[in-house]
Amino acid sequence: MSNLTIYESNGEHSLFVKKTKDQLAKADAQAKVHTIIIDDSVQYQEMDGFGASFTDSAAYLIHQVLSPEQRVELMSKLFNAEEGIGLSVIRNPMGASDYARDFYSYNDLPEGETDPLLQKFSISHDEEDIIPLLKEAVKLNPHLKLMGSPWSPPGWMKTSGSMIGGELIKEYYPVYADYFVRYIEAYAQHELPVYAITPQNEALYSPGHYPGMIFPAKDQSRFIKDHLKPKFDKHGIETKILCYDHNWDMSEYPLTVLEQAQDAVDGVAWHWYGGHPSAQSEVFKAFPDKEVHFTEGSGGEWIPPFEQAFSNVMRTGIEILRNYSKSFVLWNMALDEKNGPTVPGFGNSTCRGVVTVNQETRELTYTLDYYALAHFSKHIRPKAVRIGSNSDEAVRSVAFKNTDGSLAVVLFNDSREAKGVEVKLPSSEAVSFSMEAKSAITLALYLAVEE
Repeated sequence: MSNLTIYESNGEHSLFVKKTKDQLAKADAQAKVHTIIIDDSVQYQEMDGFGASFTDSAAYLIHQVLSPEQRVELMSKLFNAEEGIGLSVIRNPMGASDYARDFYSYNDLPEGETDPLLQKFSISHDEEDIIPLLKEAVKLNPHLKLMGSPWSPPGWMKTSGSMIGGELIKEYYPVYADYFVRYIEAYAQHELPVYAITPQNEALYSPGHYPGMIFPAKDQSRFIKDHLKPKFDKHGIETKILCYDHNWDMSEYPLTVLEQAQDAVDGVAWHWYGGHPSAQSEVFKAFPDKEVHFTEGSGGEWIPPFEQAFSNVMRTGIEILRNYSKSFVLWNMALDEKNGPTVPGFGNSTCRGVVTVNQETRELTYTLDYYALAHFSKHIRPKAVRIGSNSDEAVRSVAFKNTDGSLAVVLFNDSREAKGVEVKLPSSEAVSFSMEAKSAITLALYLAVEE
C-alpha cells in the first residue's frame, strides 16, 4: 500500500485540514462517480514552484511591523516544506509598484538630470526590508528562485519624465539594459542569484496613479534582442529573460516577441486579469522550446469570501498548471487591514495578501490564498514533473511526480453539488471519497517499493 497523506479544504472554517483516508466522506453508492486516472507514463513540464511577492509593502509589514517571533513563525510557515507550505518562487518588483509606500527606482534623480553611466545606481532601498527577507527565505528553502520585474524604469529614461506613464526613450535602450545588469550584479553580491526577469510588468497597461509604462511588442523585441540579451552575454549573466508579463487576452504580443527576438527570449510570463489560461498552451504549442510562467494573480476582497476567492485560486491554479506553466505566483505576500500600504494617490485597494498584517494590532492572519497555495506548494516540490490526469469542469485535477518518486494530486470540485470521486493510481490502487461542492483535496502518495 502507498503511504497516503490527505489535505482537505471544505469551507472557510475548514482549510487545509490533514486527514486519513478513513476520515474522508464516503461517496453515495447510487451517485455517479468521477474517475480520475493518474498516468505517470505521460509527462509534461517541470515545476519551478509556487509563491508570491515581497513588494515594498509586504516586506515592510513582515520585516518591520511584525515582532521578531511572529516573523520567524511566518517565514517558516511560508518557506519551510515540513513546518509550512514550502513556497519556492518569489517574483519581486524592481523598484516601486502600486504596493509601495512611495515612488522609487534604483536610479532616482532630480528633475531634469540624467545618468546614462548609472553612477548613482543603488539597491539600498531593497537592503532595508526586502533583501533580509529573501536571505531568510533562501535559508528555509535553498531551492528558492527569484524573479524581478520593473513596473517602470527611472523617470528620466521615459518620455513622461516620471515613473507614471510614458514610454522608454529609444536612446536609453542600452542604458536600461545596463540597469538590469546592475540589478542582477547587486543582488549577486548579497548571494541572491536572479533566476529570471521580465523587461516590463503589464506592458500594455499604463496606469495614471502608480508606476507603469507601455512597452509595445515590437519595441520589447528590439530591446531584448539588440540590447538586453547581448549585455547579459557580455557580462556572463545566465538570468532567464521572460517576455510580456501580462494577461491571457493578448497572446499576439508574446507571439510577436518570440518570433522577432527568437533565441534571446527564454519564455513568456502571464497574469490572470483577462482572458483564459488556454492562451498559455496556444503560445507554447507555437513555440514549444519556450518556457511558460505564471507570474501574478491577486486575490480580492470578494463576498462570500470562500466560494469566490478560494475557488478562484484553486480553479485557476489547476488550469494554469494544466496549460504548461512552470510556476504559479500570486501577488502580495502580505497586506495590512486596509489592503495596503499603497503608493500616494492610489485610492482604495481591494487586493488581498497571502497573509494580513494588522498595523494597529500587529495581528497576523493567514488568508484564503495561503491555504489555497498550500494545496499546491506543500507536496508539488521543485523539479516535480506534471503527469497525466483527466479533468473536467465539474471535478478539476492536476497531478505531479516528484524527484523522490512521490505523487501529488490536487482536486477541486467546481460544481454546485457533492461528487463521488475515485482516483486510480499508477500502482493499481484506487482511493474513493466524496467531495463537497467547491471543496479541494490534495493527495500526497509515497509509493511503496517492492523488495
